[in-house]
Amino acid sequence: MNRPVAMKLLGPAEIRALAQKLGVTPTKKRGQNFLHDPNTIRRIVTAAALKDSDVVVEVGPGLGSLTLGLLPVARHVHAIEIDPALANALPETTGHPANLTVHLADAMTATELDPPPTALVANLPYNVAVPVVLNLLAAFPSIEHGLIMVQKEVADRLTARPGSRIYGVPSVKLAWYADSRQAGRVPPAVFWPVPNVDSGLVSFTRREPPRPDVPREKVFEVIDAAFAQRRKTLRAALAGWAGSPAEAERLLRKAGIDPGARGEQLDVAAYADLIYARHA
Repeated sequence: MNRPVAMKLLGPAEIRALAQKLGVTPTKKRGQNFLHDPNTIRRIVTAAALKDSDVVVEVGPGLGSLTLGLLPVARHVHAIEIDPALANALPETTGHPANLTVHLADAMTATELDPPPTALVANLPYNVAVPVVLNLLAAFPSIEHGLIMVQKEVADRLTARPGSRIYGVPSVKLAWYADSRQAGRVPPAVFWPVPNVDSGLVSFTRREPPRPDVPREKVFEVIDAAFAQRRKTLRAALAGWAGSPAEAERLLRKAGIDPGARGEQLDVAAYADLIYARHA
């Protein structure tokens, strides 16, 4: 296999020159902030703890700075890019390696990759980070672990635990698929253009769902209902979902959950228990 052993990583000058050559101007609409610091790229690749057997899916490779760091350490890299100019240029930028497949596609609708990915490593656009991660974990059960870079506030929410003020829908839904933790902060200066917020690294490892005997879609429905009115008790917040406040209370008690609790107090297993109670 023509897998590169080592590759020169892109710095600030190379990133700007490449963008100029391609006529690419970063846009807020697509959340484009191009990573240009080789040390940060090495840090991300190291933190991702990839095995040489891993097949990586990278979302939004942009000008290829992180892609160049991933190619030498992964068996294969699937780079999903929605911008035609960037997608078309990536093979040449990376030297046409045999272990790279570029997909001109929207990661929100990706359902097939061959070979199947085992890891997700990406600098995700801030505006779509959470739905992209959840879609890929749902679409590709083969993904075993990953490391994503997102806005620091999003990293905080994804890794929040029950009872936390910032614990919410992203926290609970990610917990359905995986155990997660924060893996460091990334300063704005390593991007072009420079964002006005810090970024954060989130590491995750897939695990079995808390209850394989209930449908994920049903669990996610009740999670959405619980947090749609997060200041209300679950008895009140789930009244519409259950049909009435009294029925919500009955189901909550059946699942061993205090009807006076609020959504942010429950872990994902409790939500799964609630769905089981409704259908048992």
